[in-house]
Amino acid sequence: MDFKSTNLGGMIGFRYRFHPYWATTTTLNVGMVRGNDALTNEIIRNSRNLHFRSIIVELAQRIEFIVLSNEKFGARYKIKGLKSAKNQNTQLYLFGGVGVAYFNPQAKYQGSWVNLRPLKTEGQGLEGGPKPYGPVTLTIPAGVGFRFGIGRMWRLGVEATYVKTFTDYIDDVGGVYYDPAVLASQVGQESAYLSNPSHQNTTWFTTGEQRGDKQKDAYFYLNVVAYRNITYKDYGAAERRKNVWKGGRYKF
Repeated sequence: MDFKSTNLGGMIGFRYRFHPYWATTTTLNVGMVRGNDALTNEIIRNSRNLHFRSIIVELAQRIEFIVLSNEKFGARYKIKGLKSAKNQNTQLYLFGGVGVAYFNPQAKYQGSWVNLRPLKTEGQGLEGGPKPYGPVTLTIPAGVGFRFGIGRMWRLGVEATYVKTFTDYIDDVGGVYYDPAVLASQVGQESAYLSNPSHQNTTWFTTGEQRGDKQKDAYFYLNVVAYRNITYKDYGAAERRKNVWKGGRYKF
């Protein structure tokens, strides 16, 4: 993980548990991803000297499978002199789903951040260049989470999520170098510079050479989450009754 390029983000969502082991969650994530070749010691990437930042707004629907749980509820109200079991509610779960994400790659030019997609830095839409890319992509989020209860109505937890996308242009880098002279004449000097800001005069970064890898982009986020139950159901009660029955408390 590149901690120097890590940013804060936020998430809101709605979760519906429809089975002791299954739930579905709708999430809206907003965050910023970024990268900078200047932060790496790898000589070719450092010499390439590309950088970017991009906002990510992702709406996703996912299915959760509760792998392990410990759910016990005591009395809702405390009555003096009456003992009851303490509330216990911990869950370890896996999840996966599908979503859609908006992104907008930017780079800094003469002290200001500029949008890269309109600059056609790889000749998108120009003669001999690739097709223009859109600002929206499908996503496949998958991950693992852990939550624990604070009373009956509140939960705290943490989730680690890996998101695979179907675009190679979250960073505006996905193909080969385009002729900077054509970019300068048809798009502008800004486009020509940001397409190839390399600071070494080598053949690594000339027209037609690979500018980025051919794999689709992906990103990772770690969320600290807080839940507020609208309603609750003690799914652990059925399991406890089953265990009591198996233990032979009632014999016929």
